[in-house]
Amino acid sequence: MTQNALLLIKRCLGLVLLAAFLTTSYTQAQAIPTPEQFFGFQMGADRKLAHWNELVKYYNQLGEASPRMKVVNMGKTTLGNPFLALYISSPENLAKLDEYKAMNAKLSDPRGVSPSEIDQIIATGKAVVVQSFGLHSSEVAASQTAAEFTYDMLTRTDTEMMTILDNVISIVIPCFNPDGEIMITEWYRKYVGTEYEGNSMPYLYHHYIGHDNNRDAYMQNTIESVYGADIIFRQWMPQAYVDHHQMGAYGARIYVPPYAEPIRPDGDPLVWREMSWYGAHIAYKEEENNKSGVVNAAIYSGWGHFGFHWITPFHNIAGMLTESASARLATPLFVHPDQLEGSIHGMPKYEAQTSFPNPWPGGWWRVRDIVEQQKIAALAIADIAGRNRETVLKNAYLKASRQTQRGAEGEVKAYIIPAEQHDALTANKLVNVLLGQGVEVKRIDSQLIHEGKVYGAGSYVVSMAQPKQGVVRWLLGRTFYPDNEYTRDRNNDPIRPYDMSTDNVAEYMGVRVDPVQTALTGNYPKVTEKVAPKGTVYKGSKGYVLSGAHNDSFTALNLLWDNKVKVSRVTKAGSGLQPGDFVVTSVAADVASSISAQTGVDFKPLEADVTAISQPMTRQRIALFQRYMGGNMDEGWTRLLLENFKFPYTTLMDKEILAGELNKKYDVIVLPDDAMSAMTGEGGGGRNRAEDFPPEYRSGFGQKGVDALKAFVENGGTLITFGSAGDLPIEKFKLPIRNVVKDVASQEFWSPGSTLRMNFDNSNPLAYGMPDSGYGLFVGNNDVYEVVRSDVGHTIDRIITYPKRDILQSGWLLGEDVIAEKAAMVSVGLGRGKVVMIGFRPQLRVQTHGTFKLVFNSLVLSK
Repeated sequence: MTQNALLLIKRCLGLVLLAAFLTTSYTQAQAIPTPEQFFGFQMGADRKLAHWNELVKYYNQLGEASPRMKVVNMGKTTLGNPFLALYISSPENLAKLDEYKAMNAKLSDPRGVSPSEIDQIIATGKAVVVQSFGLHSSEVAASQTAAEFTYDMLTRTDTEMMTILDNVISIVIPCFNPDGEIMITEWYRKYVGTEYEGNSMPYLYHHYIGHDNNRDAYMQNTIESVYGADIIFRQWMPQAYVDHHQMGAYGARIYVPPYAEPIRPDGDPLVWREMSWYGAHIAYKEEENNKSGVVNAAIYSGWGHFGFHWITPFHNIAGMLTESASARLATPLFVHPDQLEGSIHGMPKYEAQTSFPNPWPGGWWRVRDIVEQQKIAALAIADIAGRNRETVLKNAYLKASRQTQRGAEGEVKAYIIPAEQHDALTANKLVNVLLGQGVEVKRIDSQLIHEGKVYGAGSYVVSMAQPKQGVVRWLLGRTFYPDNEYTRDRNNDPIRPYDMSTDNVAEYMGVRVDPVQTALTGNYPKVTEKVAPKGTVYKGSKGYVLSGAHNDSFTALNLLWDNKVKVSRVTKAGSGLQPGDFVVTSVAADVASSISAQTGVDFKPLEADVTAISQPMTRQRIALFQRYMGGNMDEGWTRLLLENFKFPYTTLMDKEILAGELNKKYDVIVLPDDAMSAMTGEGGGGRNRAEDFPPEYRSGFGQKGVDALKAFVENGGTLITFGSAGDLPIEKFKLPIRNVVKDVASQEFWSPGSTLRMNFDNSNPLAYGMPDSGYGLFVGNNDVYEVVRSDVGHTIDRIITYPKRDILQSGWLLGEDVIAEKAAMVSVGLGRGKVVMIGFRPQLRVQTHGTFKLVFNSLVLSK
């Protein structure tokens, strides 16, 4: 047979195989319903939202019908709904997911991998792209986009899509907050067609933390964050990650990468170039599809909160977001050209510029518009990764290896977490935070002397010579936010960072961490599992003692009370005990063992009669104030804190406050950080107005509620306030206290999310167990107190005082003289009760473990 004949046969065979493939693909596409066929409306249709329960059914049906997708149910959400991850690629790639994950892990951490193996992985591996949708549930389009994007990925057979499927493993989180998607959808459907259509939901759309759920990326206090972090930080380490969001309605139609200035330094330069590269491709594809109003390098700065898309660059991942202009939930919105405006970051006016060449002219704006542009963006990310697979994989290797080298050569070679801590159990939790990021932590099993300091067995070392040294640097290293032309406006007023000006979790948690300038050379074992110490139980002749310095002793206290065990608290040092220690004289051995194992708290032997230096404790009846008007995230975080440490509480709302006689039910009432106007309803509730909500969801307890709270205190109750909530008792109860930073111009005082040095009066029961000095996290609009003259006698205790100078530890502080030697926490007697005002947020996002005891002491203090 001639060579030409062989070529002809091969060509014919190829055509037959292609026809068979296209026929199979066509048949599969026919078997897969479009979203419109399944739900009965097009994704993004006016006044229509697909419900998560139905979306789950749709994805499961797609997974059964298509060999291009594997559906993984990662587990239950906070409220018990399924959390899905969709793996989309060619059938051949899906059959070898574990193999590709292992290959990808070696690129992400190439230490010990031979150059030849790296070359082989680059030649044969697949790019990994993670995209998440619907994290903020009121941004309704993304969860709808995900369904249509997934359908296209499973049914298209053009060259572009086949290249993506062959070269990319796409991991889609179709809804990062399923509980909230259900809440918002059901709320919207209930009121569509009424005067309340399209208005905000009156309560938080994550059961605990609402809009703050992306701020939970590094602490992972919620199960949804654990699922997302498991994919992004620990299992897959994608080359690119995109989180699809919505923003305000009156600017650009969609923001795409890169970020605006300033950027947070110490990431590999390639990661910032990649974000520009991906973003330019998205913008190009949007324009190619005739989408106007696309902006990049504006609005969102490169120094943002350490949420999922802003921490990922320091994992050597091109971490990005898109932000689309919003409608009114699923209701169209008309935007007049006069209403369109620019942004303080990179877009001073709403007019054409190099990063915004095609302004949207205004008009009707619909969820369908958002769905279309989000789908273009999502596909563009996968497209560029597919077209440039080898480059993407090579850069993953380069970023990891170069960051490791930078860490090895940097001034700080490692961070040591000493075993000797004020609260060793909380130090273990810091280690677990690092492990949650996929950071390498090693344990020191015997005493170490390094740079003149002695570290006991059980200390930990975190080397900077690792690919994630950027994550380590920002979570453990002291931070100073830039004060320059990028962070000041034309009037020289400081521009608020997008969130915090520091994310030093060690300072937040009150854990000592020592930076060292010389590398540790010992062969220390790697910590491979979360640290969960089991406490010990040693009974003394007089019972047991639990350390008051440990946050977890309060969990043990609550569990003891649950078991009807009597507990006393030490009030004066003696017999080796410190004020704040807990004393138990009688408890069943199995109860003590169970609680110790559960909490990690040691039940140490008590050998002396400490009746003279201790006081019996009585469990307090706790109420936590909650309002509607969109909810209050600080209240949700406080709920989570109380539940984590086993404090029983009752949710207290306007109706019950207005009924009065609060002392019959409660000993302690907590007002989380909130504006006084939002609590009382006087002067509005910020962005939300009472008339925007149905009558049953309107908040504000007014003067009658103020009087009821004041009567509660005067009759012996304790009112606790966090942050700006302290303004209410100051102004409404006429307390002799002044908030010295209230209405002070930002050029005179400024501290947006900074750790500040504080001195604690730990002889006061409200600060029992605290060190003499430490850090508190000050966020904008927090309070700082001083005592003023009054004709009424009040007993006033200053619990926390700012030092005279050098107040800033990390972040950004202007005008320290304004708060120097002023109070961060005071207790003011009123009648038979007291008002405890903590001017900052001691439980911020359940991250600030170093100041939790201030809350706990206030909750357990008996009269």
